[in-house]
This record gives sequence, C-alpha cells and structure tokens, in this order.
Amino acid sequence: MIKIIDKKLNLEFPLGHHLHCLIAQIPNRLRRAPEGYLLTDPDDKWRQMESILELITAGEGNLKKLHFLMLPETSIPYRNFDDMLAAIDRSFRPNTVTMFGIEHVSLRSYREMLERFRDDNQEAIELVDRDIDSGDVLEMPVNWCCIAAKEADGKLRVFLEAKSHPFHGEEFLDKGHDLYRGRHAYFFRSRPSCFNFMVLICLDYLYRDLYSSNIKQIIDYANQLFFTTRQGLDTLFVIQCNPKPEHQSYRDVISGFYGEYLEDFPGVRETVTVFGNSSCETALEGSATTETYGHSSVVINRRHKLAQMQQKEFSTDDFGGLPVCRLRFGAETRLIYFNLPLHHDLDPRTSRVPLKVHNIMRYVSGDKWEKIPEM
Repeated sequence: MIKIIDKKLNLEFPLGHHLHCLIAQIPNRLRRAPEGYLLTDPDDKWRQMESILELITAGEGNLKKLHFLMLPETSIPYRNFDDMLAAIDRSFRPNTVTMFGIEHVSLRSYREMLERFRDDNQEAIELVDRDIDSGDVLEMPVNWCCIAAKEADGKLRVFLEAKSHPFHGEEFLDKGHDLYRGRHAYFFRSRPSCFNFMVLICLDYLYRDLYSSNIKQIIDYANQLFFTTRQGLDTLFVIQCNPKPEHQSYRDVISGFYGEYLEDFPGVRETVTVFGNSSCETALEGSATTETYGHSSVVINRRHKLAQMQQKEFSTDDFGGLPVCRLRFGAETRLIYFNLPLHHDLDPRTSRVPLKVHNIMRYVSGDKWEKIPEM
C-alpha cells in the first residue's frame, strides 16, 4: 500500500467561494517499448497540449479563475516535460495546480527526476532508494505523474508520484513486463485557504489486498486529520487512461467511500472525487479490449442537491443507485470546465445547484478549440 506524505502549499484560494477545474479529456495513442508505453505521435500531442496551454494563458471568459488543470495519465511526451513546466512557470497565474501524466520512463530516470526536485520530494526519494537497494530494478518502467503547483507568490513547486497498481500492459507472466510499484501519494494541505486535496493515478484508486487498500488508508488519514484539526479531504483527483472507467470495481469503491455502511467517515464526508479520463480516440497497442475510453466524471455526496438530467454532452445520475450524485461527461475529445462544489451542504430551501458546467470545448482543425454553443 502507498504511504501518504503530508505537504503544505501556499495557495490563496478565495474563501467561501467555489473553485474551478478544467479536465482535458484528450486522446492517448500508445505503443509498447522497452521502457513501457510511449506516445506514437509525440509531435502532434505536444502541439495539442500547447493549444491548451495557450488557451489557459489567454484566460478568455472566466478561465482566468482556473485553479485546477487535470490532464490524463501518460499524456505528456517525456521529452516535453521541461517545456510543460516552463510554460506553467512562465504563463500560468498564481494559485494554479496542474496535474498530468507523463510517458513511461525507467526507474533510473524517475529517480533522477526526483533528485532534480529534491526539495519537494525528499520523503519519496527515501522510499524509492529503499527499493533500489533491495534489487536490480533500475530499468523497470515507471508510470508516473506530476503535480505542479504555482503558489500565491509565483513559486513553482513540483511533486512526482509513481503508480502503485498494475494495468493491462503488465499483466504478464514474464517478469520483464512488470511496472515499478510506487510507494507514496501526497496529501496536499493548502494555506491559508485550508483546502486539502490528493492526486491518484487511475487504478491506484482501486488498489487493495486482502487486508487493506489505498482508499482505506486515505479515509483513515483524512479521519485522523478531521479529529485533530476539524479538516478533511476536500477533493480527490484521479487521472486516468482507462477503457473501463465505470467497471464494477470502481462502483464498489465509490459505494464504500460515500456509503458509510460500516462507520461514519467525517474526514471524507464532503470529498469531491474527480475522474479525468482520456478520450474515445485513445488507442493502446496490443490491447484487445473493445471498450471505449472517455467518460470523465465528478462524484459528490448524495446530501448535495443535484437533480437528474440528460444533456448531449453530460448527464447526472446516482451511478446505479449509489448514495452519490454523479456528473458524467461524454467520451469525445473535450475540454470540460466546471466548478468544484463548496465543502458544506446547501440550505434545503435554496434553488442553487452546487455543481455547474461553465464551458465545454471541442478540438477543431488548426490546433484550435471552440466552445460548444449548445450543451
């Protein structure tokens, strides 16, 4: 199981007002390589990424209010990692958090990246070095992500996480196909806004053995925080490149997380869970699955008021009878801009809705994005 590492960030989010998140549901086209899975079209992919970065930098409409940018698992070419950080550092507004997955690299390269950003990843380095000391693992592929936080004073903080759970590409008897199993996940505590969040990579949301699970550890950690500080986990971001985002396993975990069947979980009672997936144009070499990718979603506690509705680009439901409200998006390539609900319940007398979709954009020729006029 992962070790949860507490990190404090200087983020001055507006107090008493909802925050804004943008999910970039874009395609990943991946091929098998010795170091894991790599993008087949890195040049095209980076041009598409640049168009998204330019859009956020321009900040047209209310994009100036963006607080969280969420990109899929394995979506950034490794060779453009520094370009991505440079663009965030140079152009993004303060109090912005960007989460993105990078192409697989060897554990050797991942360890070098941790060393580059040692100030923010000291505890993670110690966990990785323990694995390196235990065996010949330096050439193992690593599925990893970056959380780049531009703080209130403009300082860029860079945090790295490695996926702890296997995926289709490593379900082989051959030991050489194994991925490195990450050992940590960060619990970010924002000051002075008192907003707490975590980022997981896809199946890490499900990872469990007979006696424990990542989610149970997260719940226990958030509960301990609640009992000592009266704070909890406000948002859990899950970046994905997943052909089965609504598999029964996801439904089971969501049910346990929000259902409170065995005990009351005050640390996660008001947690908003955001699943950001790749789009239906995603293709994985060697995969025989007939399932489509896509369908990012936002899940909140049923105590929030979210009427069931069906639109062309999104719908709301209770995920088949679970004690939740779910906002579910389509599978196509889209930029989805919405607000994160406030952490408290709404007055039952009000007509206000806690979760609103501000804008959905589609990708058009010439590396441009256009707003969908009618959703």
